[in-house]
Amino acid sequence: MLKLALLPLLCGCVLLLDAPTSAQQPQPDCKEPQTQADMTICAGRDLADADKALNAQYQVTRRALKERDAGASAELKGGEEAMVKAQRAWLAYRDAQCASVGFQARGGSMEPMLVSSCEADLTRKRTSELKALVDNML
Repeated sequence: MLKLALLPLLCGCVLLLDAPTSAQQPQPDCKEPQTQADMTICAGRDLADADKALNAQYQVTRRALKERDAGASAELKGGEEAMVKAQRAWLAYRDAQCASVGFQARGGSMEPMLVSSCEADLTRKRTSELKALVDNML
């Protein structure tokens, strides 16, 4: 009799083990997302890619400015420090600007997508600016 009482519990465990995990969920087609959830996921991925590129370029630019500062006279040093200060200010600007863009759909399902898309766009622009900074150094 005790064995019969445990049977529903054991069956429930098997069902829980067979439930799909997030790794098994279908991934959205970011070339043509179909739902708002897919659009938000894709915007987040786009931001992650843009952020990765920015971080790589930031390191290149910082290293180049540091090398330039090392060989410069005292009155010409400070490029790396100025760029780091600008980057911190830019990050605060990007986050505040994109939060304000999100107010177009405040509280709605589109808000996170709007914020992420804005952040990705500004991040790509900043990456180009940092690249130009290095490219324009003599």
